[in-house]
Parts: sequence; C-alpha cells; structure tokens
Amino acid sequence: MNENQTRWLILLVLAVIWGSSFILLKKALISFSPIQVGSLRIIFTTLALFMVGLKNISNINTRQWYYIIITAFLGTFFPAFLFSYAVESIDSSIVSILNSLTPLNTLLVGALFFNYSFLRKQFVGVIIGLVGALLLIFKGAELNPDQNYFYASFIVVASVGYAINVNILKKHLSGLSALTITTGTFIIIFIPALIVLWMTDFFHIDYIKQGESSLYYLILLSVFGTALAKTLFNKLIQISSPIFSSSVTYLIPIVAILWGLLDGERLYLGQILAGSLILLGVYLTNKGKK
Repeated sequence: MNENQTRWLILLVLAVIWGSSFILLKKALISFSPIQVGSLRIIFTTLALFMVGLKNISNINTRQWYYIIITAFLGTFFPAFLFSYAVESIDSSIVSILNSLTPLNTLLVGALFFNYSFLRKQFVGVIIGLVGALLLIFKGAELNPDQNYFYASFIVVASVGYAINVNILKKHLSGLSALTITTGTFIIIFIPALIVLWMTDFFHIDYIKQGESSLYYLILLSVFGTALAKTLFNKLIQISSPIFSSSVTYLIPIVAILWGLLDGERLYLGQILAGSLILLGVYLTNKGKK
C-alpha cells in the first residue's frame, strides 16, 4: 500500500472511531460528571499507552518535550473536559458538527502563527464555515430551549486547541514516531488528570459500582477513541498536510449523526443546512490548499 492509500485508509478509520466517540461519551456521562469523564478518559488512555509505547519515550529530546507539553494541554487535556461538558448539555450529533471547525481553525492558526500561506478561496471557506457554526448554534438554541447552547462555545475553543496541536506536530515534532508523541503527550497530563479525579467523589466504592456500565463505555472510548485514534492521527499528520489531516471532520459528523439518530436525538432541517455550510467551508479550505 502506497503512502497516498495509507493516508486515506487512516482517514476513514479515524472517521469511524471518532464518529462513534460522541455516543460513547454520552453514555459515559449517564453515571459520571464531565470532570470525572474527562479525567478518567486521560487516565485509562495513559495506562493503555504505557503498555505499548513507554519504551519509546527516550527518543524525545529536551526541545521536543517543550512542544509536547504545549500540545498535551492544548490538544488533549483541556479538550477532554470541554467536550464532556458540551456533550452533557447539547446533542452529541451537534457537537460532532461543530467539531468540523477544526480544519478552519487549523488554517487560521497556521497562517497567523506558523507562517503558512493561504489562498483567497481558503479564506472564503473559513468565513462560510464560521457563519455555518453561528447559525448552527443559534438555530439549535431556538429549536432546543431545554438545552444550554452556551456550551457549544466549548467546542469552538477545543477546536482552536486542536488546530494549534496539528500545526505544532507538523512543524516541530515530525521527526518522532506517532506512538512516541502520543505516549509522551499522555505521560505529561496523567498526574494532572489524577489530581482532578481525586478532587471528585469517584473513589467511593458504591459510586463506582453504580456507574459500572458507563465505566465500560469510558474504557472503550479511552482505548479506541483516544489512545488508538490519537496515534493514528499523529501518523496521518506526518504523512500528509495539516489541512488534510483535519479533514477527517468531513466524515465524523456522518457517523456521529447516525449514532445520535439511533439514540433518539433529532436533527432539524435548519441544523442540517447550517452543518452543511460548515462542511462547505471545510471543503473550500482543503480544496484550495497551497
């Protein structure tokens, strides 16, 4: 399999894994708080990576550790909690559509801070995508008054963190293997996640038994949706462009929406149109890449 085929295969696998992550996150939140879900997701992922990637840590030099620390917090630690709060408050399918802002923010961050150039068509794509995001948020708040769409802004913030992460990985960490970067990332945030979890009431035995089924969903989310997916994504960044890598968000909403509909969520025409604007913006951004 050549490199072009490999990157498309990884893109499709990531779409299925991450598209399914939103419903797993929703199920985990049935018994646990967003803070607990975010912490446990990081902890379980780190334990899984310890078993396969710990031996690679010695390959990271001092300068690379500096960049890994930045990406660990901006691209993994804070988004884990932001997504948990968002999925608890609004439909998981809407969260997945808003996550499609990542390629747009990747372009903006790359142009502003990493000296990447972009074309007029790409700028138009960014504007269209942002308009779609605003329409999706306002329309969702109108159609679902029982949901708190303030938390939609959490996904916007998380997507900026992802965008910074993608650009740093491409520019400063391309010399490391994907597994090494992922393992190093979670080693950095493992202790902070433990501290955050310790501050909750999770460690009460009765509480853990009560949330046993949600715990299984969380383990699946951590091993596949985070450990495996993060490693694959880092590999994808290394063999493609930042914009192509972020374009996995084209496909994620399709998988996530199907899961959401199966779980009883409703998607209205106005939301579909707004989501389509976001994806159109992503398409123009990717099509015009320089």
